[in-house]
Amino acid sequence: MLRYTAAAIVLTLTAATPLAADEPYNAKVTTVFDHELPNIPGKSVRGVLVEYGPGGHNPSHTHAKSAFIYATVIEGRIRSQVNGVSRIYNTGENWVELPGDHHQVSANASDTEDAKILAVFVVDTTETELTIPDK
Repeated sequence: MLRYTAAAIVLTLTAATPLAADEPYNAKVTTVFDHELPNIPGKSVRGVLVEYGPGGHNPSHTHAKSAFIYATVIEGRIRSQVNGVSRIYNTGENWVELPGDHHQVSANASDTEDAKILAVFVVDTTETELTIPDK
């Protein structure tokens, strides 16, 4: 009986602490540039630096409706899941997110080292909220 109780507690604790929690953990997001594109009226390019400490993560989210995103890992390893496809990206690797994509997991793949992403958004200039956490 004790064996089953201990297993139930472990499963309960694991289920209660998902990677894509409702609140950011050990994560910092900074806009590092924001420029209107002179040859494409109404569009801007914005750079966002996402810094994760060990075990850091952000909540499951979508992005501004017009956002096309090109993300590059500039330090460490990132666990990412977009539209149900999960992968770990190493320094120098990158991925693309299209308008409407659902980013279920965005997390540092390490519990001991830092990780950083540079995300470059091409977005409607009028879009003010780039990341919308799931409700």
